[in-house]
Amino acid sequence: MDCLFCKIISGEVPAEVVREGERTLAFRDINPQAPVHVLVIPKDHHPDFAALAADPELLAEVAAETGRVAEEEGVAGSGYRVVFNTGSGAGQTVFHAHAHVLGGRGLNWPPG
Repeated sequence: MDCLFCKIISGEVPAEVVREGERTLAFRDINPQAPVHVLVIPKDHHPDFAALAADPELLAEVAAETGRVAEEEGVAGSGYRVVFNTGSGAGQTVFHAHAHVLGGRGLNWPPG
């Protein structure tokens, strides 16, 4: 499989890992859109959020990890955003489900 995130999981491609669980990995985005911009991914390949949602237990683990990342990165108290882009029309560029944890600056609404 030619998936960038699968290559990060296998160690083929380096990443700045901030957390690792049995079934999840969290690492800094290489093109941060906020002072805190961490991606939380399942280690099992799911192409997008819809596919990940078919495994509710794994989705819950990804969600729990986003909260832990926000806490450890110091943005849980001031506010942060969790985003899943699903499909190219929504800006998904790597087709392996991933949650963006964004914080450390004001995040306007509506986004994008």
